[in-house]
Amino acid sequence: MKEQFKLVATAAAGLEAVVGKEIRNMGIDCQVENGKVVFEGNVKTIAETNLWLRAADRVKIVVGEFSARTFEELFQGVFALDWENYLPLGAKFPISKAKCVKSKLHNEPSVQAISKKAVVKKLQKVYHRPEGVPLQENGAEFKIEVSILKDKATVMIDTTGSSLFKRGYRTEKGGAPIKENMAAAIIELSNWFPDKPFIDPTCGSGTFCIEAAMIGMNIAPGFNRDFAFEEWNWVDKDLVQAVRDEAESKADYDVELDISGFDIDGRMVEIAKQNAEEAGLGDVIKLKQMRLQDLRTDKINGVIISNPPYGERLLDDKAVDVLYNEMGQTFAPLKTWSKFILTSDEGFEKKYGAQADKKRKLYNGTLRVDLYQYYGERVKRQVKQ
Repeated sequence: MKEQFKLVATAAAGLEAVVGKEIRNMGIDCQVENGKVVFEGNVKTIAETNLWLRAADRVKIVVGEFSARTFEELFQGVFALDWENYLPLGAKFPISKAKCVKSKLHNEPSVQAISKKAVVKKLQKVYHRPEGVPLQENGAEFKIEVSILKDKATVMIDTTGSSLFKRGYRTEKGGAPIKENMAAAIIELSNWFPDKPFIDPTCGSGTFCIEAAMIGMNIAPGFNRDFAFEEWNWVDKDLVQAVRDEAESKADYDVELDISGFDIDGRMVEIAKQNAEEAGLGDVIKLKQMRLQDLRTDKINGVIISNPPYGERLLDDKAVDVLYNEMGQTFAPLKTWSKFILTSDEGFEKKYGAQADKKRKLYNGTLRVDLYQYYGERVKRQVKQ
């Protein structure tokens, strides 16, 4: 089996730089590209990145890259790869995904079928199995993906399994919730630090609050779940356990955090409380039912992050307009607080009543959204004599 791998961490459009920063903070060199971050590493790197990356979608191994303008070139390219270094005899290896963009080969089901045939042929040759006898696929699963962009094929194996946003703490979610990894990325894009107060005034199922608490306590986002690579026979179980133990030792459960979530919907607040409990953060996050316009605080230098109901979410246009207007009026007195508001409404600033200091284009699933960023006036805290 291989010692070193070429790896990619995939990311939603607009979040690649956040994932790149996370990978560099782990001491790993990387290259940020469209929709992904490319880096190298060993089995330990695969375990650490799956466990620690907050903003990424998945971590994949790049098995190989080659040009494929015809199905024959695709077959030969896939066949030539060193599958014996990845797939043991008996492995399940579905070609789970094929994606063709700006390429001569554009029939994705055919790309899947031909890639599968090529891997089968290679394994029959390597493991000396007769051609007419099908390979048994009753072992661990290695999901293979083939992506062809401008006639260049990239063949990958997914190490993650369920997407990294599935942290394992969501007992229930409300209408069109934000994904956990996107919530974490927005917090990382904000100017929040664990010593500042944090409020989500439209907290829904509590995702922003829970992700902030996990960042504040340095809890690995993948601590509560399993990954596909853990089932592979060439992955050292003791090594993975050591990576998990090290992550556990890095968590700081004693840090003082001031994190609050409010929502007008009492049922959502109950769901948020259950989710916080499931994440082991029930006593860290303050959650209560409250209307947005009732938000008042004497605290300074805090951060508000909100994913209010918009367009395709929950409210009609009139109610959305009223909400944004109330938001502007309610937040205006909080001069030292920074506010980060996510919405797909391009008329948001007008309804809110102030132009954002900065705007960042993101995608919540397929929905284009903007993160409107308002920075608070910096006030030094009074030091008591």
